[in-house]
Amino acid sequence: MPKLTDVPKRILIGRALRSDRLGETLLPKRIALPVFASDPLSSVAYAPGEVLLVLSIAGVSAYHFSPWIAVAVVVLMFTVVASYRQNVHAYPSGGGDYEVANTNLGPRAGLTVASALLVDYVLTVAVSISSGVENLGSAIPFVVEHKVLCAIGIIVLLTLMNLRGVKESGKLFAIPTYVFVAGVFIMIAWGAYKGLVLDDTMKAPTADFTIKAEQEGLAGFALLFLLLRAFSSGCAALTGVEAISNGVPAFRKPKSKNAATTLLLMGGLAVTMFCGIIGLAMATDVKMAEQPAHDLLQNGTPVGDDYVQDPVISQVAAAVFGDGTFFFIVLAAATALVLFLAANTAYNGFPLLGSILAQDRYLPRQLHTRGDRLAFSNGIVLLAGAAILLVWVYGADSTKLIQLYIVGVFVSFTLSQTGMVRHWNRHLKTEKDAAKRRHMIRSRAINTFGAFFTGLVLVVVLATKFTHGAWVALLGMVIFYGTMSAIRRHYDRVSEEIAAPDEPSDDTVRPSRVHAIVLVSKIHRPTLRALAYAKLMRVDKLEALSISVDAAETKALQAEWDRRGINVPLKVLDSPYREITRPIIEYVRGLRRESPRDVVSVVIPEYVVGHWYEHLLHNQSALRLKGRLLFTPGVMVTSVPYQLVSSEAAKKRARKRQEWNAPGSVRRGPVDRRPKEPSGKS
Repeated sequence: MPKLTDVPKRILIGRALRSDRLGETLLPKRIALPVFASDPLSSVAYAPGEVLLVLSIAGVSAYHFSPWIAVAVVVLMFTVVASYRQNVHAYPSGGGDYEVANTNLGPRAGLTVASALLVDYVLTVAVSISSGVENLGSAIPFVVEHKVLCAIGIIVLLTLMNLRGVKESGKLFAIPTYVFVAGVFIMIAWGAYKGLVLDDTMKAPTADFTIKAEQEGLAGFALLFLLLRAFSSGCAALTGVEAISNGVPAFRKPKSKNAATTLLLMGGLAVTMFCGIIGLAMATDVKMAEQPAHDLLQNGTPVGDDYVQDPVISQVAAAVFGDGTFFFIVLAAATALVLFLAANTAYNGFPLLGSILAQDRYLPRQLHTRGDRLAFSNGIVLLAGAAILLVWVYGADSTKLIQLYIVGVFVSFTLSQTGMVRHWNRHLKTEKDAAKRRHMIRSRAINTFGAFFTGLVLVVVLATKFTHGAWVALLGMVIFYGTMSAIRRHYDRVSEEIAAPDEPSDDTVRPSRVHAIVLVSKIHRPTLRALAYAKLMRVDKLEALSISVDAAETKALQAEWDRRGINVPLKVLDSPYREITRPIIEYVRGLRRESPRDVVSVVIPEYVVGHWYEHLLHNQSALRLKGRLLFTPGVMVTSVPYQLVSSEAAKKRARKRQEWNAPGSVRRGPVDRRPKEPSGKS
């Protein structure tokens, strides 16, 4: 029965699911596509704009290079998709790039990939949400004025949706994702029809603007560097591709086949939309600038700081459908929604990878366990916290955040494909079947080309983006790597220390004697209960211990002790500086030094109170003492609780909560167990 205190939690994330219902949360392809591919699908909303922003440095004349950059991105996309189709068949357990690199290149390579992916997942949430806020802000000024607050609010909302479970959140995300994809395809088709068949002149809102080039007349190496930088920015369209290989266990059976099909479908949709938007941007004469207030000119005059630069997709939609029309509004809303939901790729990838890393002892074990809704709740909350921090630091500015982007994903791409080459080489040494060998050789060729191409892009990305912010992503990777290495060393050290030896050791040898000490401050019910309990223990020596901080109180305690005839010797330690903890610790350590093979059992009477604020008034000395004794070898600490009236009242309150039924929690029961109602016939 749900407790009253659980009601808010159940309203937010739903009722808890049993572990044996995990199979019910597996995803069919139609739900897996929006869950795992929403990031690369939605990146077409900002990747074309990033290409044009970089090219604008050389002025409008450089825009004619954008189709060639789009072709290079398409080739890279299909290379990566083809490579990852080999991954999901070879490694269906869900480790993805981390498992491939760890198995074939060693733990250091695996940890490097894991660090890169964790950073990239955090950036995926920050970039997607920030870009979505900017798209929404083109229609709603309030959103632009409060970008950071709106972005953080959406991250919190998305976190709650994911805490409800993968399948349930996937159903919520499917509709806007498919509406967005359909809207973009309709826009491309209608734009092509108007331009090619009707010969209609479509003009973007910025068509009449001119761009003040920051660097005019670029040629040679400078032009090549600019094109490479534009290409690296366009590679944002590839982010999230690896999430499918990491999420294979979430697919329905046959898992590998369904994941490979989803990969191919995602790649086809993404490149078609990316190329279509680039083409329409050129046809409608879209203008973009890195510093629009100064570099965008209208009638020869800068547009000024009040100008808000709309994303490329919004400008193209305005040119094709008309600004403010029904289709324009639908596409704008779907774009903003899908950008928000694109972060869901990270919400599925980060917790799953975190769980695998926790299982391998690189992250805290709490990340390995599933929450009430069979989702990796701790990983989801950790991801949300890191993304909120980034959004706050960078002011929810996607242009600044995207400079940090992509580095991590191409590190994982390159190492993963290199690992797959070694995987096929290892299997080819032992495989004798000719058909299987041909398949392996073909797969190795695909992965070899993928490793070469993605490695080349990684070099380009590092060279062109390092000074623009990519160093922050690299620093994040180094921090993750160092932290995870330290956690692994700690777990290994602890595991080695607590491992049970095969031969007899000091831990299995019975102590020579047990010296029990009951701590006494006054003679009251808790003290008498603790003494009675200590007498039941089979100890070799039992004594009561009190600390004298006030001579009169100590004298009264000794007199009361003698009057009651308590047959346990009372030892009083002087404390001239009125300390309680230190004299007890020193006394116990002294006993240990005198008899190292003895065990000292310290019995502490404690009050049990029923209200949180009452805890502040009781047991503070006991808590400090227990904290210190935990670090003293050969000392056992026993708390003897004494329940006060307020604790009994708290127990009654808890019992009432257990007996309370939330609306709808009581059912009439299965049909076959219901009492039969009278038929009314005599």
